[in-house]
Amino acid sequence: MQSSTIEISNLTRKYGNFTAVDNLTLSIDKGEIFGLLGPNGAGKSTTILMMMGLTEPTSGSVRVCGLNPVRQPIEVKKRVGYLPEDVGFYDDLTGPENLIYTARLNGISEREAEERAHRLLQRVGLGEEIEKKAGKYSRGMRQRLGLADVLIKNPEVIILDEPTLGIDPSGIRDFLGLIVSLSREEGITVLFSSHHLHQVQQVCDRVGIFVKGRLLAQGDIASLARQLFADSEDEGDRVYGLEDIYYRYFEGGNKNENNSYSA
Repeated sequence: MQSSTIEISNLTRKYGNFTAVDNLTLSIDKGEIFGLLGPNGAGKSTTILMMMGLTEPTSGSVRVCGLNPVRQPIEVKKRVGYLPEDVGFYDDLTGPENLIYTARLNGISEREAEERAHRLLQRVGLGEEIEKKAGKYSRGMRQRLGLADVLIKNPEVIILDEPTLGIDPSGIRDFLGLIVSLSREEGITVLFSSHHLHQVQQVCDRVGIFVKGRLLAQGDIASLARQLFADSEDEGDRVYGLEDIYYRYFEGGNKNENNSYSA
């Protein structure tokens, strides 16, 4: 029986009259890669901030690794690695120096920090760049360094917020493959927040369709397709993908004969 690493119940966050997250209920199992799919402004980042204890909910509750982020934010941060879309480093330090700095902030000894830093740089494909200053890194290299920075404290959960922004296609493929291998080999729970359909479909075990602060549906792609297209005439012949699901929810449309969508 799987245990849930993330439990969200009736979570709501309001800013004045604006509701950024509206009555969200979600459970994510240990070792699962869960995709939070929705357009920019849907409330994905606000949800992440509440999970990290960086923003308090208006109502509802969050438990991460059994902890309450509102009351135990420091304990949550020790167990959760967060990779935002724009990673910040000390540009005048090398990759290993940045990682060692983070490790020491998390109470890891100097010797162990050095060992972990060099091992992780190899793991994320930066083993040949250990002498290079972070300020000289490309966007893709910075994201790889960001992933190593997240992993230096051996987290139980990794939260990725639009992590492939600005990376070239080859770099995206390698980065996503690395995420999958980490989850599968080390049992790390991953929350992958993105508006990129194909990336979510590539790596995620389950997907949550998130729009205007509300979770409209969740499940694996096959089950979501069955729910949405059960009444379709060609339901028995056609295999539906995440793109079909996306447009049904976000655009209210169906694919026409010219392979385009209409509302």
